[in-house]
Amino acid sequence: MHLGRLTRTAAVLAGIPIALAVLAPGTANAHGTMGSPISRVASCYAEGPETPSSDVCRALIAENGTQPLYDWHEVNIANADGRHREIIPDGELCSAGRDKYSGLDAPGAWETTALPASGEFTFTYTAAVPHRGYFELYVTENGWDQSRSLAWGDLEAEPFLRVDDPQVVDGNYELTGALPEGKTGQHLIYAVWQRTDSPEAFYSCSDVTFGGAAGQSAEAFEATPDDYGDAAHADHEQADGPGTTTEAAGDEAATAQLASAATGGHGGHAEAAAAPGTATSGTAVTGLFLAAFAALTAASGAIWLRRRRSPRSRHS
Repeated sequence: MHLGRLTRTAAVLAGIPIALAVLAPGTANAHGTMGSPISRVASCYAEGPETPSSDVCRALIAENGTQPLYDWHEVNIANADGRHREIIPDGELCSAGRDKYSGLDAPGAWETTALPASGEFTFTYTAAVPHRGYFELYVTENGWDQSRSLAWGDLEAEPFLRVDDPQVVDGNYELTGALPEGKTGQHLIYAVWQRTDSPEAFYSCSDVTFGGAAGQSAEAFEATPDDYGDAAHADHEQADGPGTTTEAAGDEAATAQLASAATGGHGGHAEAAAAPGTATSGTAVTGLFLAAFAALTAASGAIWLRRRRSPRSRHS
């Protein structure tokens, strides 16, 4: 075998595990937010990150730039592990205490969804990369309004709805249950999605009016694969989050960026959304890259051995 062929073989062997990692479903570092009632970050993204129409969304961009809106699905804390009240300060609940999303905490006239005064309601939460876990929905105490930032004391002590491992329907988790009792007028629903296959948690704030007119309601947010971003908007860092100095999903995030580049931007996210329950863990991805390194090392060794055994090497 010629050296050129050996070199090509080494490249192919090294590329196989990397290709598997890129093509593995569920590796995208995109998770979700409340779609109905629409969350603050989803509402601003829907307005258009480059040309928002509302004062609150323009103020958010002035404070944080456009990147948080492209990363609407990543208001998270990588190592929350149920310690939400401990690690997220008062006044920073909507941003999960992350500087990157601090504009979400500002008081103002956020887009509001009209909800019935009572009865059963199906909340939807975008599910780009489904994981095992539970959702808890909290509502504000009577008397809260949009003129002040949200503190833990503004929320009722217990969630009015908890759903464990909900079903994914058309790319959304469906959370069905009774609306909180005794609520009228302006309120906020705070959603916590705590994964049970990881300490990671996601957070969102949805402004609502109980008993409001349906015609005044904000539209629900329905995400498509294109809405989950691409390599041009992929910083995905968690270093600014409370209680952690690590990057958001470790190997998972790195693999997602490779997948995005290899599939034309949004392809990796599309595969992730199309394969619920098959998210690849960081450990598995690390194993694939170690396998790639091992294959490259073995192939390089074969090239070196071949050269040592060649007539030219023996007679030099």
